[in-house]
Amino acid sequence: MTGLRDRLSLIVITDPSCGEGRAIVDVVRAALRGGAPSIQLRGKDQAAREQVELARALRVETRAAGALLWVNDRLDVALAAGADGVHLGQDDLPVEAARRIVPGGFLIGISAETAELARAAERGGADYVGAGPVYETGSKADAGSAVGCARIAQVAAAVRIPVVGIGGIAAANAGEVVRAGAAGVAVISAVMRAADPEAATRELLRAATTGRS
Repeated sequence: MTGLRDRLSLIVITDPSCGEGRAIVDVVRAALRGGAPSIQLRGKDQAAREQVELARALRVETRAAGALLWVNDRLDVALAAGADGVHLGQDDLPVEAARRIVPGGFLIGISAETAELARAAERGGADYVGAGPVYETGSKADAGSAVGCARIAQVAAAVRIPVVGIGGIAAANAGEVVRAGAAGVAVISAVMRAADPEAATRELLRAATTGRS
């Protein structure tokens, strides 16, 4: 099986605002055709029941494509839907508490803006950390100020687990993030709002792969 670091080369995060007349499942299906190794369901304004239904639909697609399915924030939704993992923020359930109640093999990612937070996440049992926003972004209202690739390098140097850069990332700058030490990148609008999500995904993967060389 492909290692986790490789499966984190690109995380496509869902966005309900993916375009008029376009369904999240359809955009995700296109991203999976483009080779996306990880999909993360993010539904900040969705009720739990609605998230579970969508997560289960996405689970069918990701399983068929051999990709990982993550759920943002909601461990209960992730477990109910049979997702591969959850991505928790600093204000969510602590990773140590989550680790005690999840089944073996369940993956946990943690948002960590600093090296100190990343080390704490690693000690608590996180499988990867997400750091950012690397660049300015309009996709997440609570993202904060851009930290730049220098911060990605600091976080990556502080831990042994993979680091994923997020925030304002597109094909044009994904390689820079990976060269700074990230295992991969997480994107929202670069795929979810792309005119051709499949092609956008392929381009992002090429950029991330080039950054590793």
